[in-house]
Amino acid sequence: MSEASSSLKSFVEQTGIPVGESQAGKGSLAWDHPQEMGAIGATGTLAANRLALAADVVIGIGTRYSDFTSASMTAFQNPAVRFVNINTAEFDAYKIGAIPVVADARVALDQLTAALKDYKVPADYATETASLKKQWEAEVDRLFHLDNPGKPAQSEVIGAMWEASGPRDVLLSAAGSHPGDLHKLWRTRTPNGYHMEYGYSCMGYEIPGALGARLADPSREVFVFLGDGTYQMMPTELVTAVQEGIKIIIVLVDNHGFASIGSLSRSLGQGGFGTRYRFRSASGQLDGDPLPVDFVANARSLGAHAVKAASLADFKQALEDAKASEHTSVIVIETDPTVGVPGYDSWWDVAVAEVSELESVRQARARYEEARKRERYHL
Repeated sequence: MSEASSSLKSFVEQTGIPVGESQAGKGSLAWDHPQEMGAIGATGTLAANRLALAADVVIGIGTRYSDFTSASMTAFQNPAVRFVNINTAEFDAYKIGAIPVVADARVALDQLTAALKDYKVPADYATETASLKKQWEAEVDRLFHLDNPGKPAQSEVIGAMWEASGPRDVLLSAAGSHPGDLHKLWRTRTPNGYHMEYGYSCMGYEIPGALGARLADPSREVFVFLGDGTYQMMPTELVTAVQEGIKIIIVLVDNHGFASIGSLSRSLGQGGFGTRYRFRSASGQLDGDPLPVDFVANARSLGAHAVKAASLADFKQALEDAKASEHTSVIVIETDPTVGVPGYDSWWDVAVAEVSELESVRQARARYEEARKRERYHL
């Protein structure tokens, strides 16, 4: 909001201090900047999270230190760690026992740069930062090109989208497994090139949100990334896109269910109950054949150009066709829900039932109680 990207760039280049980004801060530095370590917290990268674990000083710029950003207060484990919080909201500036700096981000960064003109991180720390940066970018490249047999992994679809996008194009998404994977993997090139509604996990935000992003700057292509579950919440805004002639490119990932909440359910020992789009069988469970939802037919009925990509190669061609078109396009591609993106030294505090007849839940509760021992309250 303070348009502080250039000030941040000057500050970290002068000092060598590495940067980790929250969801809202993603794009504050270009992905390939040497000090850009990527996402931090529960959906963070191996580079940012490992540096955070040992950090002795953390400068928080505009952050609320939410449960995701702080990995439920497990991200910072150095017993001597101190925080300096720059924020226009006094309440957030004082959080976690920080030295509060109630100020605009750009103004504060400019003054810090001037005050620290003779400071540079130690050489061994700079070497560690560079090594972690290299490791992380190699990991992203690996996840972008898994060559997964059968259906592609979601990370491969993200990789194909990124390779098709231009330097100023916008990636927009919201709820489900997408925010976590995109927070880690999307390589934002320019400020405001990444737009995520993650404060409320607002399923259905993606299409109307993309219309707003396109109207705000028609010179930037807008790529919408959404799942089959969230698409069904509000597909009708496609009609508005067609009616008003607002072009957006929608990638609809079909994994036949609510994969994100299903994964969370399984991690709690609950088996992903009720999170798959399947017929109820004679057993009384939702374990029959997949429901034959025709998303292409649905999108076409609402006026959009729609295709189904049978392979990753077809998907890449469909992206090129959508870019060349003047109209809104919907590209449907099935992915393999069993191939996810690792967690990279992160944790999220989601309570597990204390009492259950299921052994899987009891085991999950034991893991949960052990993990909670790492939570810290910085006062």
